[in-house]
Amino acid sequence: MPLVRIDTRTHPDPTRLHSIGRVVYAVLRSAINVPEQDNFQVLAEHDGGRLVYDPHYLGIARSDGQVFIQITLNEGRSLEQKKALYQAIAEGLQHEAQVRPEDVFISLVEVKKENWSFGNGLAQYAG
Repeated sequence: MPLVRIDTRTHPDPTRLHSIGRVVYAVLRSAINVPEQDNFQVLAEHDGGRLVYDPHYLGIARSDGQVFIQITLNEGRSLEQKKALYQAIAEGLQHEAQVRPEDVFISLVEVKKENWSFGNGLAQYAG
């Protein structure tokens, strides 16, 4: 059910972006019980000034290693689940992809179940 968009600056290691995607999917499965095979991601790298961020907003020292993660998912997760998700993604990316936690920006977009079509022109989750 989640659709994940991950945007980073172009990196010399061509496997890095896919590593980030693998970490995010693993954390979605463990932290908020996303089912196996429910893995839909848009992975994009951008040159130079195509990613805009404030290097000091809220007192967080960001770098050019900034990673933007937008997760669209069904509404209904608790605040505790969301906090655990954010923390686990930041820790996983630091450990598995050498991304500084300060450079992990996550946005959740919650939608109702009927706002999905996974193919065939059907609303698979609509009641």
